[in-house]
Amino acid sequence: MNSQRVRTFFRNLGPGLISGAADDDPSGVSTYSVAGASLGYSLLWMVPFVIPLVIAVQLMCARLGLVTGQGLAGVIRRRYPPGVLFVACALLAIANIVNIGADLGGMAAGMELVTGVTARLWLVVFVVGLIGLLLFTSYATIARLFKWLTLVLFAYVATAFLAHPNLREILRGTFTPQLHWDKAFLSTFIAVIGTTISPYLFFWQAAQEVEEERAQGRKTLHDRRG
Repeated sequence: MNSQRVRTFFRNLGPGLISGAADDDPSGVSTYSVAGASLGYSLLWMVPFVIPLVIAVQLMCARLGLVTGQGLAGVIRRRYPPGVLFVACALLAIANIVNIGADLGGMAAGMELVTGVTARLWLVVFVVGLIGLLLFTSYATIARLFKWLTLVLFAYVATAFLAHPNLREILRGTFTPQLHWDKAFLSTFIAVIGTTISPYLFFWQAAQEVEEERAQGRKTLHDRRG
C-alpha cells in the first residue's frame, strides 16, 4: 500500500514541480552565478526572503486555474476591460521574448563551455529541438519529460559540497541582510528578484493546471470550473 501511495504521489506531481523547476532557468542560473562571483555571500539573505513570495505566486495562480477552469489571460478577459488584457499580454510577450533569448543564449554558452563546440550551433540545435517538441508531441509527453528533467536540480546539492563553501560566511550572509547603495549591488539585487519571480510563471502555472484538467477528460469550462 505504501509503495502504491509513493507511486501515485510522484505520478501526480506535475504543474507545481515543473513550474518551480522552470523558474530556475538558464537566465536565472547565469544571474545567480554573476551575483555569487561579484558579490560573494552578501545576497544569500534574499533566499528566505524571496522563496515565500515565489510560493505565494505559484499557489495563487494554481488555485486560480483550478477554481475558474481557465488560464490567467482567460480570467483577465472575463473580469476586466479589454485594455487590461492587452497591456498584461503585451508585457508578458516582451518579458517572454527577452527571457527566451537569455535562456537560449545561456544554454548555448553552457554547452560551448562543456563541449568546445560553438554556441551558435548549439543555439540552432536547441531552437529546432524545442520547436519540434511543441509541434510534434503532446502536452502529456512534454510534462513527463520535464518532470524527469527536474532531477538535474540535484546538481545544486552536489555542488554545495564540492565547492567547499565557508559555512560561517554562508550563515552570516543568509541571516544578516546587507544593502549597498551602489550600481552593481542594486542592479544585481533587482536582477535576482526579476529572474526568480518571472512574469511567465503567473500564466504558466494557471495554464498548466487547466492542461492537467483537460488531460483527465474535463474538456469543457463547465467541467473544470470549481
